[in-house]
Amino acid sequence: MLVLDERSTNMEEKIVLIINKMADYLNVSQMKKLQEVLLQTFSENSVHKEETSNLEYLQLFLDAKKIEGCSARTIQYYSSTVERMLRNIEQPIRKISTEEIRKYLVDYQKINNCSKVTVDNIRRNISSFFSWLEEEDYILKSPMKRIHKIKTKQPVKETISDEAIELLRDSCECSRDLAMIDLLYSTGIRVGELVNLNISDVDFEARECIVFGKGDKERKVYFDAKAKLHLQNYLKTRADDNPALFVSLDEPHDRLKISGVEIRIRSLGRKLNMEKIHPHKFRRTMATRAIDKGMPIEQVQKILGHSQIDTTMQYAIVNQTNVKTSHQKFIA
Repeated sequence: MLVLDERSTNMEEKIVLIINKMADYLNVSQMKKLQEVLLQTFSENSVHKEETSNLEYLQLFLDAKKIEGCSARTIQYYSSTVERMLRNIEQPIRKISTEEIRKYLVDYQKINNCSKVTVDNIRRNISSFFSWLEEEDYILKSPMKRIHKIKTKQPVKETISDEAIELLRDSCECSRDLAMIDLLYSTGIRVGELVNLNISDVDFEARECIVFGKGDKERKVYFDAKAKLHLQNYLKTRADDNPALFVSLDEPHDRLKISGVEIRIRSLGRKLNMEKIHPHKFRRTMATRAIDKGMPIEQVQKILGHSQIDTTMQYAIVNQTNVKTSHQKFIA
């Protein structure tokens, strides 16, 4: 074993010596290519120390994402999609090619009969993994650079009309549901942010509250006078000591869960024969309404807690009537 270690050490020393001698004659990209060729050449004829496994590289990547503040749900999504790819291709990280990944994505779509949106999400996760490996100098070049975003249809997603909002309010049988609908509608917060709110997070005087979004990023959101009154009326009916802003109607009045909010909102919609009424639709409606009324897209982005403005544009639907009016005002 000692002899093998010595041979490996001598090989590494020779590679370093060659690279150092060539440093004055080659640029950075040529140096990287030289290093790649030397490593490949020596690996075919020499015995190496045990290399880091693919799954160990994946764990390093996931640890880095945790430090960056990614949520547990995002980490799990990265883990499942990348690990599935690594188990399928069965090549060392350094040898995985663009063609192998492209074939994997094509086969994945065929086998699972999934949409282009799903495949593009998987592509994006795999791309993040290889980009990180390249940035950390574990690989010379990401094989994902030639696999571009998959073009998908962007269907126009519906929002909730003003009339539908009023019907939903009228159909509420308890003050909690009424307060919940108004808070979702006026703030545009995520359902996960809603259930994590505590009473102490709400400033009724300023009509604002602190929420923690994806990656535990803190931001302020604002609600209107109607939401304020309905929230205060709901809290007056509470006799429990739970710090949560929204709790279950039945004892022991536990903090409301995401599934509880979703079930309640959907049932309200079904009772009124409204299609696809769910918490996220209130978020999209709020964004669309804000842009239609002239709020700058950057401010809508801030309220929604999006890190990328492209995400905000996907949420918000610009009213076609407003587009026509603006055209007449600025162009015609």
